[in-house]
Amino acid sequence: MQFPRLSIQSQPALLGMNIQPASQQIQQPKADMQIQQPKADVSITQRSGKLSIDQSQAWADMGKFGALEATKKAAQKWKQATMEAIAEKSREGKQLMKIENGGNVIASLSKQQTMSDVKPAELDWIPSLFSVKTRYTPAEVEISAQARKPVINATPQKVVHEYQPGNLDIYVRQPADLQIEFQA
Repeated sequence: MQFPRLSIQSQPALLGMNIQPASQQIQQPKADMQIQQPKADVSITQRSGKLSIDQSQAWADMGKFGALEATKKAAQKWKQATMEAIAEKSREGKQLMKIENGGNVIASLSKQQTMSDVKPAELDWIPSLFSVKTRYTPAEVEISAQARKPVINATPQKVVHEYQPGNLDIYVRQPADLQIEFQA
């Protein structure tokens, strides 16, 4: 006995897709910028230093003076020398007046005059220690500076944005199929 048969054939449906991706472009143009930096105001004031040197004491120690002082000292020296010479001659005169008292007055006076001219050697041209006086006033510098702020001009640019949306197309690539056959 033969049984009837049933034959079934099926074919699934297949879907297809067409995809067109979205595209996007973003650009940010640089801003227009102008920057200026004004120079700072700077002023410098300087007072010079002063150096003063007083060597009058050193010159005086060496026996050298200015014209006025040299004249005064010379006058004083000659006055003193004149007074000493007068006193010496007066003493000699008194001794000669008493010649009758005896003794060898003329020989004694001659010996005194010749021995009094001998002077010991001296180094009188070397100035004394610290005889040159110096005084220094240092220089003064004043610096005044005033900064200036920078001048900035900036113009921003808009963003350039391009967008193209994507597309998705879905279709049936193969339709579903079902075949049933009955065989006796």
